[in-house]
Parts: sequence; C-alpha cells; structure tokens
Amino acid sequence: MVLSELKPVPGSRRRRKRVGRGPGSGHGRYATYGAKGQKARAGGAKGPGFEGGQMPLQRRVPKRGFTNPFRKEYAVVNLRDLEAFAAGSTVDVQALRERGLVRRVRAGVKVLAEGSLDRPLVVRAHRFSAQARAKIEAAGGRAEVI
Repeated sequence: MVLSELKPVPGSRRRRKRVGRGPGSGHGRYATYGAKGQKARAGGAKGPGFEGGQMPLQRRVPKRGFTNPFRKEYAVVNLRDLEAFAAGSTVDVQALRERGLVRRVRAGVKVLAEGSLDRPLVVRAHRFSAQARAKIEAAGGRAEVI
C-alpha cells in the first residue's frame, strides 16, 4: 500500500451543491428556498423553542424560586462508608476514589455523620459536619480539613 495512491471508495464523496449560481446550474433563481415565506428569508429559521408565534412553553409556565449560580456542590461520604477502611489508616480523597466511594469531586468532599465508626481513622476532607467530627474523634481518630 502506497499512501500517495490511496483514494476514497467510489460514490462515498459527493460534490457540494452550489446554489444560487444562475439558471444554467439548475439551482438558480430561488436557490432551493422556494418563493417567499418565512423559510425563504434571511434569518427565517426560528429557535428550538419557537411555537409559531404562540407564547412558548418556557414563557407560559410560571417561574418560582431562585437558583444560586455560585452554589458549591460537595461529594458526600457518610461515616458508615468509612467502615471499609482498616483501623489507623488515613482516609483522603484519593483513597475514597480508589474504593469507589467518591466519583466526582466538585467543590470538595464532605463527611456526614450517617452511621457509626468503631475504629480510629485519620480522615482528610474539605468539610465535616459537627456530628461527624465528634464521632470520628470519639472513636480515637482525627478529622483534618484539607
């Protein structure tokens, strides 16, 4: 096989349709747009929410509440999930990822107090709930904020 001799399969490459190039081309005059009408005009294609002039659904439905654009979303880990780690081990974001307890770390990892902990662990995370911190320290471990 010689690279300079490679050719596409016959029929796989079509020439582009050149519209609006005079009557001899077969696509002159209206250039495949037809005569008049909304779709024949420049900028005539309406957006995806357009409903023919009727009030669009996204504007008909009442709006309520507020979405904070600066909201921080934490990956949540509960104390019952930390039972998988051996006593005295250090639990950080990398260790949680390897165990499959955390998939996507957005603003960080937050440890919550759901469940109990019966072994001392050094837990390193971005946030802790007050109860989670108390339970970790009651088990003889440490809660370190990254």
